[in-house]
Amino acid sequence: MPKDQIISTDAAPSAIGAYSQAVRTGDTVYISGQIPLDPQTMEVVQGGFEAEAHQVFKNLKAVAEAAGGSLDDVVRATIYMMDLNDFAKVNEIMGEYFDAPFPARAAVGVAQLPKGVLVEIDAILSLA
Repeated sequence: MPKDQIISTDAAPSAIGAYSQAVRTGDTVYISGQIPLDPQTMEVVQGGFEAEAHQVFKNLKAVAEAAGGSLDDVVRATIYMMDLNDFAKVNEIMGEYFDAPFPARAAVGVAQLPKGVLVEIDAILSLA
């Protein structure tokens, strides 16, 4: 395997800027921030925070699988939210996609996200 491998899949939204969906270096995969875009339409899903969070986790799952892993391989995630009042809801939704032991994580309140979305998540996977 080359030192750095670019990961790309049609099952997740294509990059909307100068970045890759993910980069694999050895047994580590760095997934770029995923926002709630439907990969087929490249439009933001409708339905508020809950719908957006589910789509983000689906996008993360698709990129993890394209890298040869799964969400079980996530060791670190950062969640960016427009409103930290959604903290409990994102915990609940995350519990639908991850089993204990959970990855290390940070939740950050931000002033703005791309395309006016309510949530974005990036992740690091260990495939060792």
